[in-house]
Amino acid sequence: MPFPEEESLQPLTQRWPRTSKFLLSGCAATVAELATFPLDLTKTRLQMQGEAALAKLGDGAMESTPYRGMMRTALGIVQEEGFLKLWQGVTPAIYRHVVYSGGRMVTYEHLREVVFGKSEDEHYPLWKSVIGGMMAGVIGQFLANPTDLVKVQMQMEGKRRLEGKPLRFRGVHHAFAKILAEGGIRGLWAGWIPNIQRAALVNMGDLTTYDTVKHYLVLNTALEDNIATHGLSSLCSGLVASILGTPADVIKSRIMNQPRDKQGRGLLYKSSTDCVIQAVQGEGFLSLYKGFLPSWLRMVKTGRFCFFLCFLYISLTCTLQVFFILLSDVWPHERPIHLPFKNIYCRGLFFFQPFLRIMFPFLTD
Repeated sequence: MPFPEEESLQPLTQRWPRTSKFLLSGCAATVAELATFPLDLTKTRLQMQGEAALAKLGDGAMESTPYRGMMRTALGIVQEEGFLKLWQGVTPAIYRHVVYSGGRMVTYEHLREVVFGKSEDEHYPLWKSVIGGMMAGVIGQFLANPTDLVKVQMQMEGKRRLEGKPLRFRGVHHAFAKILAEGGIRGLWAGWIPNIQRAALVNMGDLTTYDTVKHYLVLNTALEDNIATHGLSSLCSGLVASILGTPADVIKSRIMNQPRDKQGRGLLYKSSTDCVIQAVQGEGFLSLYKGFLPSWLRMVKTGRFCFFLCFLYISLTCTLQVFFILLSDVWPHERPIHLPFKNIYCRGLFFFQPFLRIMFPFLTD
């Protein structure tokens, strides 16, 4: 039985649909970022290990510590720098996700509704989703490149301290100001080419693999369209996305973190191609896949963590809905129910419905 308040309430998502989707996708990505950021920090540290191009700066700049895997790198950060240093650089990472996830979602919605449109049978084809996702990812990543640049450099500050080198930044805002002063606006977009390449490849691998694996499991196995199916699909899509995107991610991180002269020009690499050549020649082809495991785990864990939050939200709203229905049946209809929490619940339900459609479309099909 619908409530009078719910019928007369105009949802915020209908008043400002683009703004609501931008904020919701940004908030969802921020929560996932906070939960999985140690994996991102470990991935960046792994990508910088054994960087052969450092030999250009002299013998003292060459890394002397032996190569460490994911677990030893994470434990080393805790032992040498402290547990909270696993979240070093999380502030620009949150900035990045607000810009990237929000911009990507708004762009994707615009492309889907205005540019591509649905087919004659009112379905949205897979190839349109892939192209739209790649384009939206490229645009969102390009806009978020300055925050990504600061994030990568701040993630390496702990290592610089251990090596006895002076810290480059006092904080996030000082990092933005220093990069802008040394390299200008252009300096904030250092490494943007491999960055958008990674975004395009990750979105392509994620979207195509997830849908393909899900349909295969439903049609050819005893699995139904449930949590297990989506978990396996997420595992496979994260694997393919990591295989496609890790090389570009390694090149992006190294270009962003390389030392620069007073004009903001890189001292190690002239371009992305030069970075690839030096990495392969000096460290071997597999150097392009340093940090692969934490990158894969992060993609899978991010999706599962958001799914867990979504499950809790659905359970809470269903419980509250049953409670209010039962209360309305018991309470005389001539006497209105004055429960301020019910109004908050209705507003929250309307406001968070797009979150389900954005992050988990299979829940609202």
